[in-house]
Amino acid sequence: MTKPPVSPAKPATDPAPSGDRIAKVLARAGVASRRSAEVMIAEGRVSVNGKRIDSPALNVGPKDKVSVDGKPIGKPEPIRVWMYNKPLGLVTSERDEKGRDTVFDSLPEEMPRVMSIGRLDLNSEGLLLLTNDGGLKRRLELPSTGWLRKYRVRVNGTPTEEMLAPLKAGITLDGERFQPMLLTIDKQQGANAWLSIGIREGKNREIRRAMEAVGLTVNRLIRTAYGPFQLGNLASGMVEEMRPRTLREQLGLKVDEVSEGRAAPMEQVKPNRKPARKPSSEGPAPSSHRPQRGPAGATEIEPGRKSWGAKSHGGGRKTEGGDAAKPRSWGSKSARTNSSTPRKPGPRR
Repeated sequence: MTKPPVSPAKPATDPAPSGDRIAKVLARAGVASRRSAEVMIAEGRVSVNGKRIDSPALNVGPKDKVSVDGKPIGKPEPIRVWMYNKPLGLVTSERDEKGRDTVFDSLPEEMPRVMSIGRLDLNSEGLLLLTNDGGLKRRLELPSTGWLRKYRVRVNGTPTEEMLAPLKAGITLDGERFQPMLLTIDKQQGANAWLSIGIREGKNREIRRAMEAVGLTVNRLIRTAYGPFQLGNLASGMVEEMRPRTLREQLGLKVDEVSEGRAAPMEQVKPNRKPARKPSSEGPAPSSHRPQRGPAGATEIEPGRKSWGAKSHGGGRKTEGGDAAKPRSWGSKSARTNSSTPRKPGPRR
């Protein structure tokens, strides 16, 4: 009786490398973005367990000792994300070779080192996400996230459904394929029209180039949403940090990856900008509330923000009878001061 043939043994597979890539570890520690960290590694500035490395193809674990320029790196910083309403005229880069003002020059001085998630060009405005974590930045910029970027766009011309049909189907410009856009004609105002546009990739000048291809010229572009994050009532030039709970729910981050609480609002007016006016002896002191230009272009008074401590949701408030009041909800109005102008009583229903 012949024995059955013995099947060849399967080659042993190497176990998955433990730990994280060295560039990710440096980014989490707030040293630099992943791309900048890879440059630092190539320059020989990074050492692991006392040995200098020259390749980012290395995983390190919690017990490994990593240093940059001979100094040990700190523990990973909690992931934080801010929403920023970018004004016109600012470049979304850390340094500009032409000496123009950048987004990072306009941020409050007490903010930590941050990176932008995506970009908005010089003549665009609206929602720009900022983070202190290079790994999160890279993940949210990938087209594979499928996040919809929404814009309010003013164009010169008279758009029609037939004119915009090619953009809704997807077009190719200069050999570059643009995915189908979500387009709605909102209203015509004289020689201009307002459109609502949604895209999922955010290629360089994608909306402007697409509009030019169908005979329209963009003269104002405002990003109103980036995935689940909305610009809302955030005034131009203002920055606001997201709550840890929002980061966990919307980004799938773990509890130990985000900060424990939300920081108090930061001073929004840099001291080296326009100095405050001295109060006049002829009248009351000027209000500290500055007029802000919102996304729709109308000038309005933006109330100041309370801190995000107990008082921001009703702590310390009392009823007319002296009893403790119930906390306010965490809605959009809970962190804003009430107007000094009393409301007129409306008709009862």
